[in-house]
Amino acid sequence: MIQAQIKAPRDAVWAVYTDHRGWVNWAGVKEVVLRQQGDPAPNGVGARRVVRASGIAVEEEIVAFEPPKRMVYRIVGGIPIVNHEACVQFEETPEGTHLIWNVRFDPLIPLTGGLMARLMKAGLQQILDRFAACDFESLARSTPG
Repeated sequence: MIQAQIKAPRDAVWAVYTDHRGWVNWAGVKEVVLRQQGDPAPNGVGARRVVRASGIAVEEEIVAFEPPKRMVYRIVGGIPIVNHEACVQFEETPEGTHLIWNVRFDPLIPLTGGLMARLMKAGLQQILDRFAACDFESLARSTPG
C-alpha cells in the first residue's frame, strides 16, 4: 500500500487520475493508449489501456469505477505477474484528498514475488509522488468531461 495526502478537492484529483490521456503530463510515462472504451466512456468499467514507460508496456483493464471514490484495475499483460488487482481510493478530507493505492498480485515466476513487489512499490511511489505534486485545478480544467 502507498498513500498520499493531496491538497486538492477530491473531484479534481479523481478527474486527473482517471483521465488516461493525461498520464503523459505527470506520471513519467511515454504513452497511454486506450484499446477499448469503458462504461462510462472512455475510462470506466471494461476500459483497456496500454501504458508504455521505461521500456515496458503494461496492459490494464478497469474492473470497478465509482466516481469520485474508487477505481479498481488489473494488469492483464506486460509483466510476469498474475492475479493482479489494484484499488485506488479517494477519500475526502478537510485538507483535500487522501489517496490510498493498494496492490496485490502473484508472481508468474516462482521466488520472484519479493523482488516484483519491491519494484512495483518503488515505481508506483514515484508515480504517486509526481501525482501529488500536480496542479490539480489546472489539469482538471483541461480534462474532458
